[in-house]
Order: sequence, then structure tokens, then C-alpha cells
Amino acid sequence: MSKPLVPVSGRPLIAHALDRFRASGFGKISIIINEDSVDCRQWLDTHAGDLDLDLIVRTTPSSYVSFQLVADRLAGARSVITTVDSIMPVESFCRFVAGAAAFPEGAVVLGLTDHVDDEKPLWATLDSADGRIRNLGDRNGGLVTAGLYVLPARRPVEPVAGFARLRDYLGWLVASGHPVYGIVLARVFDIDRAHDIAAAERAASSDDLRSEGV
Repeated sequence: MSKPLVPVSGRPLIAHALDRFRASGFGKISIIINEDSVDCRQWLDTHAGDLDLDLIVRTTPSSYVSFQLVADRLAGARSVITTVDSIMPVESFCRFVAGAAAFPEGAVVLGLTDHVDDEKPLWATLDSADGRIRNLGDRNGGLVTAGLYVLPARRPVEPVAGFARLRDYLGWLVASGHPVYGIVLARVFDIDRAHDIAAAERAASSDDLRSEGV
């Protein structure tokens, strides 16, 4: 099956993602899937009729290209982007969206977590005084990115050559002095391996996280 349809707690990843957007009041959503994901398109046809979906069917060479295709469709308005393989409580997502609105209008905002169980985490150093991310890539920062992004209506002009990976783009934003802020979320699971699914399902069934709406 396509990755968006991998089940966690009996429901596909994409269903969890759409539930989070619904809970935050989003009605129009842009989604990018690759050209081989026919099963995902069929699932969306039968399970997302209540949403105004803008579907991009494109096989891209990198996460950066996929991110930019979605970002371009949302240009001109402040927007929230998430990867489909991040699992978190619905309330955490809603708090992230609400918290991001408090930062300056031109800021980029990243979701962060101290729950690190990833093969290739992108480490972040957060300035607790003002919430600004001072460095990406230094593991001494103690936090990692969580697949959540808020982009301003007017984004900074990127180098013509672009970037090989999304993390390179994010690192460039921070290094170039663009205002990039972070919001720390309690526990976010990045679903890449079988044991990630098991860990997320254990958390979903535990008393402490069930109350948060996982």
C-alpha cells in the first residue's frame, strides 16, 4: 500500500492528518501524492468528501521539491504544512496552529519535539527567551523537528539553484537570518519503521496520552 494508507491504531496515516486539519478549522487543503499512489487517490475520493481538496499528483525527486510544490499552491496566505507520517495528539496540533499565530507575521514556525526516535533527526537549538530557532543540525540543542511548518504569506526569495533536501532549505532559512521560531510539542512519532507504529499505538492506548486525543 502507499505510505499514507499505513494504519496506526486502525486508521491510515492520512486519516489522522486530515482529522487534525478538521479539528483546527481548515476546510481547504492541498495534498501532494506520487503518481503510483492510486490507492491513496481512491481513499481520498471516498473519505474526504467534506473537504475542499487540491490534489497534486506528482512524483518528485526530493522532499524539498514536494514541499515547494505545496508551498507554491498556498502562496499569498499564511499556511500550515505537515508531513503525513507524523503522529501526534489532535490537541497538540491545534495548540501549534494557535501558538504560531502569535509570532510575527513574516516568521516561519517549526514544530519541535524532544521525543527523538528517528534514523536521521534534524536537531534544533531553541532560544527559550524569545522562541527563535538559533541553529539546525547541532544535536546539542536537544530538540528535533516534528514535520510541522507554518509559512508566511510572503516567503523569502530562495537561491536559484534550490536545495537537495528540505532540511537544507530549513537550515538556509535559519543561517540567513530569516526569523524562524519553534513550538515544542510533547510527543510526536515519525512513522518510518514497523516499531514506530507499535510505539505510537502504545502511546495512543496509554492513559496519559489518551486524554490528549491521540
